[in-house]
Amino acid sequence: MRIVLVGPPGAGKGTQAAFLAKNLSIPHISTGDLFRANISQGTELGKQAKAYMDAGDLVPDEVTIGMAKDRMEQPDAVGGFLLDGFPRNVSQAEALDVMLQAAGMKLDAVLDLEVEEDEVVKRIAGRRICRNDSAHVFHVTYAPPKAEGVCDTCGGELYQRGDDSEATVRNRLEVYHTQTEPIIDYYKAQGLLVTIPALGEVADVTKRAMDALEK
Repeated sequence: MRIVLVGPPGAGKGTQAAFLAKNLSIPHISTGDLFRANISQGTELGKQAKAYMDAGDLVPDEVTIGMAKDRMEQPDAVGGFLLDGFPRNVSQAEALDVMLQAAGMKLDAVLDLEVEEDEVVKRIAGRRICRNDSAHVFHVTYAPPKAEGVCDTCGGELYQRGDDSEATVRNRLEVYHTQTEPIIDYYKAQGLLVTIPALGEVADVTKRAMDALEK
């Protein structure tokens, strides 16, 4: 299957993508992984992306599209893939359609993980990270430490990353609404959109998605 996963920040796209890709035996292709891989390998596209990023500029669509195209042409993606973070806007969605059509392929579904905005803010702004080890992650509501502000594992101080502040989260949501949300209507018009309520346990959300794909 060839699937696109969309949803606002904090919807759990990365978590669901990993589970769905494993269940469907297809590679999980995320924009973040594409950028890291191309930059670390020193590819031409990676060099271009790094130059923009180092300058504090957004990486142009054509660079992102080129990375995605290269990845989708790898042998493990011949039988399908799950795209996470790409396409990010309608221009990228249109470019993806052109790529797939040229290869005689098409998307099977676009899964939209639906979460209320206030829940997104609650999920992200409630995260607390250990200063000693960033792998130790807590949440003030969903996974609170035994002692407020103290890591259960090592006793380190817990803090809120700047990227997780409510103001930053709401700004990220505004960018999502402006740039990415329009692809939902784009894919709805093609009859590809499947909306999945993303509240509840991770396994329950995965089951909803798998059930929807089977239909």
